[in-house]
Amino acid sequence: MSHKCQLYLISPPQFELEAFGDELARALSAGPVAAFQLRMKECADDAILAACARLLPLVRDAGRVFILNDRPDLAARAGVDGVHIGQTDGPFLQARQFMGPDRIVGVTCHNSRHLAMVAAEAGADYVAFGAFYPSKTKAPPTYADGEILEWWQEVMEIPCVAIGGITTANAAPIIAAGADFIAVSAGVWSHPQGPEAAVRAFKELLTKGGA
Repeated sequence: MSHKCQLYLISPPQFELEAFGDELARALSAGPVAAFQLRMKECADDAILAACARLLPLVRDAGRVFILNDRPDLAARAGVDGVHIGQTDGPFLQARQFMGPDRIVGVTCHNSRHLAMVAAEAGADYVAFGAFYPSKTKAPPTYADGEILEWWQEVMEIPCVAIGGITTANAAPIIAAGADFIAVSAGVWSHPQGPEAAVRAFKELLTKGGA
């Protein structure tokens, strides 16, 4: 299988905005992060928009893609590159209306082949499967394994993202199974040697292609 897996970085559950901006800039400079997702659950709209205003220029300057979690309406207002929606974040077509035809809409599909096919047929730009491992960031409702990534690569062209508890210690089998992107939060921000070291370690894994 010939595919190149890339790193998809997700913000930590809580952070102090100014300090995190500096930390994010260092992480982005440490290796090839394809995309950054801002995930601010249950935060006020003003706080989300302020975080977008602070972090979007950093991500753009690094030449990476900025995706907002859950909120197509705010993603459109903030002018970010895309939005990621879950199965309870409103209909896909509504998200597409907010984002327009040229910006990214990604969809959480848990461990469901059916949900992934529905999202792809609706026009999603990527589907996300998971969780692959227990996560410190949130309690996953479902678990997935490498078989769904292998199947997806065989039948579909749309990229797939693997998410959930992924670290430098356990990412190799997922990369080898066919993930186009590995989505990582705690595996970078809580790395014992720090986020920059984590990104460098992921770079080495991705260069090797996993297992």
